Amino acid sequence: MQNIPVVRLIFYFSLLVIFILSIVNANEIPKFKSLSFVSDKIVHFLIYFYLAYAGLLCKFAMRNYLIVLLIFTFGLFIEFIHFFHPYRLFEYLDLLANLIGVTIALLIFE
Repeated sequence: MQNIPVVRLIFYFSLLVIFILSIVNANEIPKFKSLSFVSDKIVHFLIYFYLAYAGLLCKFAMRNYLIVLLIFTFGLFIEFIHFFHPYRLFEYLDLLANLIGVTIALLIFE
């Protein structure tokens, strides 16, 4: 498949953008304050669903569940940073939303 390099470039760029948005002061992100508790979890779900699905489309030389596990670990790492970040909060429900997102992406992909 010739589109795999393009998909991988989009995937890596997405990881970078999500990482940057996850470590900046939340007040610097437009409309972030207007998110309700539920909509914040939906955003987490959608972001990690997207990342997992894009990662699976990349057809890396590893099993699909490992790709999804690595993407979830990426989210866990970000939440760990939030634990020490002065303007962010570590939230277990964010991790749960991330886990649901990557799991559904894996189920749909297979």
